[in-house]
Amino acid sequence: MDAQQLKQARGQVLKIFEAGVARVKGNNAVVEFLGNNPLLGEYYLIAVGKAASSMSLGALSVLKNQVVAGLVITKHNHTEDELRAYKNIVTMESDHPVPGEPSLAAGKALVDFVENSPQDAKFLVLFSGGASSLMEVLADGMSLEKLAQLNKVLLSIGYDITQMNQARRAISHIKGGRLANFINGRETLALLISDVPGDDPAVIGSGPLTPVQEDINQVDLPDSITSILDGVTFTPAPKQVLFSNITTHVIATLDDAKVAAEKCAQSLGLDVTVYDEFMEGDAEQKAIEICKALSSANPGIHIWGGETSLILPSHPGRGGRNQHLAAVAARELSGEDDIVFLAAGTDGTDGPTPDAGGLVDGQTVSRGNSHELNINNYLAAADVGNYLIKTGDLVTTGPTGTNVMDLVVALKL
Repeated sequence: MDAQQLKQARGQVLKIFEAGVARVKGNNAVVEFLGNNPLLGEYYLIAVGKAASSMSLGALSVLKNQVVAGLVITKHNHTEDELRAYKNIVTMESDHPVPGEPSLAAGKALVDFVENSPQDAKFLVLFSGGASSLMEVLADGMSLEKLAQLNKVLLSIGYDITQMNQARRAISHIKGGRLANFINGRETLALLISDVPGDDPAVIGSGPLTPVQEDINQVDLPDSITSILDGVTFTPAPKQVLFSNITTHVIATLDDAKVAAEKCAQSLGLDVTVYDEFMEGDAEQKAIEICKALSSANPGIHIWGGETSLILPSHPGRGGRNQHLAAVAARELSGEDDIVFLAAGTDGTDGPTPDAGGLVDGQTVSRGNSHELNINNYLAAADVGNYLIKTGDLVTTGPTGTNVMDLVVALKL
């Protein structure tokens, strides 16, 4: 394709990704749900996660004066200015993906907010991805230092989100349904944006309001984790009766984003193939697998969704799983002139970076070569963000107000 066709193709792929994200944006999802399910009376608002600010603004736009007070806990630099104007809403920014002192402060603030609310209070709780790291009340024998070690191990050994949250629940006073101990039977509506496969409320944000019956002592954990958990007294699960007044709805999912992306592609006059299977496993292997599938695929848009994993070297550079996936795809597609490939996180952040992912094509490697960059060296160092920014292939959206894992959108001409 010539330069103009390439520019158009890249623009179409990015537009399709953005349409998928818009459907599951926290504000939009909450407004739609509350519009279809009106709430009566006054509510105390709790929102935790990367999408907490956006979800809260959606709730406030519908409920207005029905919200008596609120506590919003989100990632650093994820609070929207509009939310700060509400005098009855306290906003806190916390650490992600590795919990820190702000996470413990946020956890204490959450417990205090719930316990200090009236006994007849009704709660509207908004959870989204990132909540596991953003707030924490640690079990006895668990320190912040141990927690940091645990999360570093969880992020580095290739665990999926379900496995990560199983360990996170075990060392918490509020995860795995344990927040219900503090709610103590009061009427609660929980609206969730899912960032996990299967959209299980027990896994989203480590399920603070969803009962989980499990014994971490019976889980076969690697030595790198059991050594950290030595001496920790795990908090028992709450009694079932404490969940009788808690109602939970998942209001935005990865499938919702894929459907919206598909509709956008169709509106552009493109044929679309949406892959139902969940995209997971090693990012490099998945990129190679997808590129092989594209080589024999029909022309048009191809959409995958999921969350791959990336085992990092001891001193990783700038990047994340989506940037890595895109860079491998660039290597595999090098020299081909009929495919444009995007891999990006719907939350707008990929790994510990402010970037969403990468948008590459068959000329990415040649652009790198012109800057005397060897893509394999950057892949080996987990530093592909610094490669993609120099080739003009880094996707940076800023916080999107949602988090339903990752999308891959490819256009084959």
